[in-house]
Amino acid sequence: MEKASDRIVLSGLEFYGRHGVHAEENKLGARFVIDLEMYLSLDGISDRIKDTVDYGAVYEIVTREVTVSRFYLIEALANRIAEEVLEKQPKIARVIVRVHKPHAPIQGVFRDVFAEVTRSR
Repeated sequence: MEKASDRIVLSGLEFYGRHGVHAEENKLGARFVIDLEMYLSLDGISDRIKDTVDYGAVYEIVTREVTVSRFYLIEALANRIAEEVLEKQPKIARVIVRVHKPHAPIQGVFRDVFAEVTRSR
């Protein structure tokens, strides 16, 4: 695999999903925000989509996993997204996925809760 020091970022993808440990989270659902950093070599890249990452296909992976699949933990959701992106996008050498749950059921004042995973080939 070529050196993967370049990156493509999809940031702030927002979805409604039903993930969580508590029954009311699965029943009511919540907003989730996803960030992806995809590392690959863009050295000498052509102007053809086949030579890079298909953003639309990555977006569809994230959409399916957040809105159709169900997870108790945002950590497991982040891991699944990372695995699927690496499997379906062969140009990507490494991916970082953040799953934010800004309205997590925590007693207290906070801005955000997120899980981050990094996966490489």
